[in-house]
This record gives sequence, C-alpha cells and structure tokens, in this order.
Amino acid sequence: MRSLTRTGLVISGMLCMSLLLFAPSNGSASEIAQAAVIQQIVVEGTERIEPGTVKSYLLIREGDPYDLQRVDRSLKSLFATGLFADVSIRRQGNALVVKVVENPVINRIAFEGNKALSTETLESEVSLRPRVIYTRSKVQADVKRLLTIYRLEGRFAVTIEPKVIQLPQNRVDLVYEIAEGEPTKVESVRFVGNREYSDRRLRGVVETKEDIWYRVFSTNTVYDPDRITLDRELLRRFYLSEGFADFRVNSAVAELTPDRKEFFITYTVDEGPRYALSKIEIDAKLRDLEPEQILSVVELEPGDWYDITAVDKAVDSITDRVGELGYAFVDVRPRVKRDRKAKTISIDFEVKEGPRVFVERIDIAGNVRTLDKVIRREFRLVEGDAFNSAKVRRSRQRLRNLDFFETVNVEQIPGSAPDKTIIKVDVEEKSTGTISVGAGYSSAIGAIGEFGLKESNFLGRGQKLGLKFTAAAKRSQIDFSFREPYFMDREVSAGFNIFHVRQNLEDSSSINTSRTGLALSAGYFLTEEVRQDWSYGIREQKIDDVSSNASALIQSEIGTEYISEIGHTISIDKRDSRLLPTSGYNASLSTDVAGLGGTLRHLRNTVQAGYYYPVADQWILSAGGKAGYIVGLGEDVHFRERYYIGGDDLRGFETAGAGPRDGRSEDALGGEWMYTGSIALQFPVGLPAEMGVAGRLFTDFGSAGGLNPSDSNTKDTGSLRASTGFGITWRSPFGPLGMDFGFPIVEEDFDKTELFRLNFGTQF
Repeated sequence: MRSLTRTGLVISGMLCMSLLLFAPSNGSASEIAQAAVIQQIVVEGTERIEPGTVKSYLLIREGDPYDLQRVDRSLKSLFATGLFADVSIRRQGNALVVKVVENPVINRIAFEGNKALSTETLESEVSLRPRVIYTRSKVQADVKRLLTIYRLEGRFAVTIEPKVIQLPQNRVDLVYEIAEGEPTKVESVRFVGNREYSDRRLRGVVETKEDIWYRVFSTNTVYDPDRITLDRELLRRFYLSEGFADFRVNSAVAELTPDRKEFFITYTVDEGPRYALSKIEIDAKLRDLEPEQILSVVELEPGDWYDITAVDKAVDSITDRVGELGYAFVDVRPRVKRDRKAKTISIDFEVKEGPRVFVERIDIAGNVRTLDKVIRREFRLVEGDAFNSAKVRRSRQRLRNLDFFETVNVEQIPGSAPDKTIIKVDVEEKSTGTISVGAGYSSAIGAIGEFGLKESNFLGRGQKLGLKFTAAAKRSQIDFSFREPYFMDREVSAGFNIFHVRQNLEDSSSINTSRTGLALSAGYFLTEEVRQDWSYGIREQKIDDVSSNASALIQSEIGTEYISEIGHTISIDKRDSRLLPTSGYNASLSTDVAGLGGTLRHLRNTVQAGYYYPVADQWILSAGGKAGYIVGLGEDVHFRERYYIGGDDLRGFETAGAGPRDGRSEDALGGEWMYTGSIALQFPVGLPAEMGVAGRLFTDFGSAGGLNPSDSNTKDTGSLRASTGFGITWRSPFGPLGMDFGFPIVEEDFDKTELFRLNFGTQF
C-alpha cells in the first residue's frame, strides 16, 4: 500500500499516477470502485490537538470517494495551519489514515548577548511568545526582524543564531544567541558635483557626520539609512534657500567595508545655476481684493537670491493678510517662472478662493502626560473653523516650539462629509524636567557654582517651575520662579519669582549690596511677533560693608531702601532664531516707574535693538545698541539704580569701567543716562560647523553720564568711549565659552580697562 506524505516542507506527490497504485492489483473493476469509497478516517499522533480538529482541516470526508487531488489539498491545508512538523496521509483498506507530528509548544524565549538593546525591546519585536506553537518559518521571520532593528541602530556586524532546547511533553526553549558587534561608523562623507560649496560646508548641512575624535558624544556618526533620507532633504532645502532652484540629489550611496565596520557615503548632486528674483507680483482673483492691499506683507525684493524659505513665509503672510481682510477660504499658490538664459526667477502669487472645507475635529494622540488642552491651545484653528493650511503649519511650529515633544506630526484626513476635514495630531513626549549642576568662570563675578531644578511642563499643564542656587566669588543668588503660559485659559502668560542676591562690588565701588524681593509679571502677544509685558516688583535693597575710603556720594546712601516698581515692555522680534540669529531684527522699549509705595521714586526708560544680516555663507554682520535715561521723581536717583557700562556691553573696559567715577576712591558712580552700541562680523574659522566655533571682529562704543548730585571729586565727562577687538565663541558640549580681546581706542584717563574677557559655564 502506498502513502502520500510530507515532511518539513511540502513535498508534492505524483498526482498523475493512476488510482490503481492504491488498489489491489488483482481486483475487478467493481471491487476497485467499491474500495474507492472512504468508510473511515483515522487520526494518529495527536497529543494536544483533538482528532476532530485535524479532521476539520481535511477536504475529504467519510463516505466520499477517494480522490488524490483532494488528499493532496488536505495535506496542504494541514501544513498551512502551522500546528504540525510532519503530516502523512495513507489509505489502509477502506480507511484513510492521517498521521501527524505536532509542532512543539514554546516554553520560554530568551536572549543572550544583547547589551545595546534591552531584552524588553527585543521581546516587543518578535512575534513568537511562550505557550505559542513553535514554527521554523516564524523563527526565521523573527530573526530577520531583529537584524533589521539592530541595523537601524547602526550595528551591521550583528549575528543572531536561534537555538532550540528540547524539553519533555513536546515543549522547547527558544534562545536567540546574539553577537551585537560594534556600531558601524561613518568613515567618510563625500560629495560629487558640488562647485559652489565645498565638501566641508555641505558636511555641516547634513545630519550624518564622519567619525572623528571630537564627536565622541555624537550619535550621528553611526550609519542610519533614515538619516540619509533626511540628508537628501536637508541638502535640497539648503540649496533652494540659496537660489539654486534646479538643484537635485542624483544619488546617495552607502558602501559598507568588507569587515562590516565602516561606511563610505557619497552624495552625487547637480547644483544647477543660481537664480535671482526678477519680479514679484500678486494675482488676486478674489472679488474686491486689490494686489496693493497685500503686496506690502511680502518681504521679497527683486535682485534678492531666490529663497524657498522666504517664499513659504510670503505665502503664510499673504494668507494671514487676506484672512484679516475677511476672506475665510483662501488658496495662495506661488507660480515660479524661470528664465534660464538670464538666470532669473519671477514669482506670481496667485490668490484665489480655496475649497470650502471646515475643520470637523482635532484628534490628538501620543500625549501620555501632557493634557490635551495644552496642545489644543497652541492651534490657530478650532473645530468649526474654515480649514487653512498656513494656520496648520503655524500650529505645528508652535507645538514644536513648546519643546515638550520629541516629534510632532500633524496631518489632514477626510472627515464625515466632502466639506469636512479632520486634523490628526500625533506627538511623542520627552523629558521636560532637568537637574543641573554648573561650574564656570566669568570675568565679572569670578568662579561660579550653580545648582538648579527646572520643570518646563509641570504636571503636564505646560507650566514652568524653577529653583536655582548660584554661588560665585563676587555674587550669590537664590531664585524661585513659576510661570503659567495661559493664565485663566487665556493667551496671557503670568508668573512670579522670589529672589535674594548678594553681590560684592568692592573692586568697582567699595561696597557690598544685597537685594531681596518678589516680582510679578504678565505678558501677551499683540501679533505673532509683537509682545507686550507688564511687571510689578517690590524689593529690599541694602548697602553695607562700605570701605572707609569710599566716595562720599556712596557713603551718603548707606542703609536699606525699599523699591516698589511697575514696568512695561513692548517688543518685536523678527529674527530667524532667538538663540543663534543670522537675519532679521528685534527691538524693545521698556518703562519702569518706582514710587507707588517704597522709599525710592524714579522713572526709567530703556530702548534696545539689534539687526542681523548675512553678507555671505556663514558670515553674519550684526549691529545693536541700547540707550537709557532715568530721572528722579522729586528726589535724586539712588546709587544702585543708575546705569553702568563696561564689560559685556563695552569690551575693552572692565565691568562698570567707563562713566562717572570718583577721582579719589576710583569708585564707579553710574550715570543717569547711557548708550552703548556694537558692530560685529561673525565668520567661520575653518572648523566643522557642528563644533560650534565661530570667530568675530567687533567695534563697541558707548558712554554714560549726567550724575546728579556730584562733588569736586566727581569725574563725569560724558564723552564717547570706543574699543575694537576680536574674539571666538565655542558652543561646547559642556556649555558656552566666549573669549574676547578688546583694545580701547577712545577712553578717559580715569576709566578702567581690560584686555581679555572670558566667560565659561557648564551643565552636567
């Protein structure tokens, strides 16, 4: 009697063989027909699985004629269940015997040799689990998945060997033996086809970095295929922002060395020509809308290099302006026309009515700790509003600016009707609490030690809480602060801080001072870039430990004063970055009035501004200044409330080194008016951009004066002071470090100067 069998992989039988092979060779035709009917199905070899379960997968039943094709399909059906390691089907007389060998059950899954990835991480990636049927195909699929996970972590030398340990009762332990190997580093990043920008400059653009000793703390030196995709986009945005409208990345090739330890990455680019803007026009297709009404918000000018970032900003500005004029559904599209012969681009902003789509709802996912309302209040849209893509982009940027999330994804999906849309927000939270321990040195206050606690998303409500202790050779401070960005669920920030400051001014003014107080503040944005802030502070101010040879003007003010002060500030900030600006400007005007209670009365006005202009790639020209005036209200201005210049705002002069001074004691007395200004040029020093090292040339100028009262020892010329010099800034992994060499070129003989100024701080 022959049998049809499969072991391990499916082995097809010879279906073309005659039924006579399965019948007695000497039987008659009627006997063969009678014998071809299956009278009984017998299942052998089952342990955990019921025989009825096996029969349910068969495609032939008792009473059916024997059919080789149906038997073969039944065999395939049993193997497809994944329950059996071996299956055979044979005919025995009028019975069909199905013999199975069950796959074992997994008793335990273990990982050995894994260090870079935790066992919990690996367990979450495999499909097999304890008490699940073991199959070789699933193990192979899991190994492939684990290899992928390790390669995403930059470990291409990893090997994974699954081991099966047999146990009684047809059970097995599955052990993955892992040899992780070292992370596969990027040995070289090269560019082909670049003419305008050097390889060094483009390496500063991409996120993937070469493995060099000073990048010991960087993870970007480990090969990551997703990062290569990001690099292509970063290169494209960089070139499009510099006027290369035809730029393309033709290929990005990652070559792995034979020992699987290093990658060589080559980007092939086609820069194309650089285009300048020739004409900017508005094509308004909305009723009663004139181009002149919106052209003023477009900051692009003919002659500028084409900049995709500036074009995107212009689209947002036009959308906002048209919305302010009462048009709810707006679609702004820039039509770009190239003149390849003249190498110019004209842009025609087409403003037309957009589709009438409303926001049905905003769905938020991924926030475990942060409350939904903290995310919703950053949106420029609410349910029921007309959908506006520019407002969605701005909302996404506002969420990212919170710095509460690792990732922020905002997408539009269809709603319940054609004129409705759903905005889906998916975030991934990150840690927002920090404990900082600091050490450093400043030319102004000497060696510094600092300890701080800060939480930027207190209780998931977006509130900011901070506590800081600072101890320095010439200054000690304790400060506790709290800020609610949406006070009473309105777009008004409110907060307070309590502080105590002790300062040693013996070098500059022969005294020690202390201040203890409470400050309340509130602020709100008038527009996206214009902000108004109000404050009220009350503090105790004490002058003590006065040297016996101190100025008579200072000695007359020994004791304790109480200041009750109201402040107002209006500011505008149109810089591209608040931390590292390269273009744009900012300005503010502050007014402080003291006298509603307390012992001192004065009015102080201070204005300051800064402007940044990129003269070339990585060359930034900046100009800034500050001016102030304080007047006593029915009394003289107190010594500690006057203006002092020198140090950081007038390099080449000591802190409080310029301005009115006592000729006998050489104490700085301060002025009732002041102005300072600086013109600086920042430039690269030839080191890789990610090192954060930049050089600068600067010229500072300023003066302070108008001391009242004064005596015969007072030296108060109010003359211009000026200096020039050079310096470097290093954004080190341990904190910012700045060094400046300043040389006074206009000074008074009673001023105190300094050649070198150092500021260094660290947090760890």
